[in-house]
Amino acid sequence: MRALWSGYISFGLVTLPVQLFAATKAHSAGMHQVHASDGARIRHRLVCEREGQEVPRSEIAHGWEGPDGRKVVLLDGDLAVLPLPTRKTVDVLGFIQEREVDPVLYSKPYWVGAASEAGQRPYALLVEALERHGTVAVAKVTLRTRERLAVLRPRHGMLVLNTLLWSEEIREPGDLSSASP
Repeated sequence: MRALWSGYISFGLVTLPVQLFAATKAHSAGMHQVHASDGARIRHRLVCEREGQEVPRSEIAHGWEGPDGRKVVLLDGDLAVLPLPTRKTVDVLGFIQEREVDPVLYSKPYWVGAASEAGQRPYALLVEALERHGTVAVAKVTLRTRERLAVLRPRHGMLVLNTLLWSEEIREPGDLSSASP
């Protein structure tokens, strides 16, 4: 497996070099969109609205439109220098009982592996301490360009980092009895 992220778990005076690996993989039937009459593949093209021309991926950036209509264009270099303190650190905020985390908050799991031989022993001690006390470490981590809330928890003698959804990302169910099928 190839590491998706390299950095450190940090809490108190402890800094532990780690790597994150994808813990899941999606299975799909490999279907494509096709033209019903002849089976030809349908392609999606990236077209500039103003020019009406196809744009190569190398010329695509991220943008944000302000309330006044002004547009701000952010290039990859701009995003790389964002001052996120958790860019290369799983910053442990504290420890809680695993049952205190509402399962609806769980988003995506990653296997956490020690990144160096010297880190093996403190890694194993952290896994053992979390297992023995039935606790998880609540942390912040930046994956790509987004800071996420996460928990570190033991599983099969390893650590799993589960990203969590922020509370505002959870929809309230409302009155489901009045919902249409």
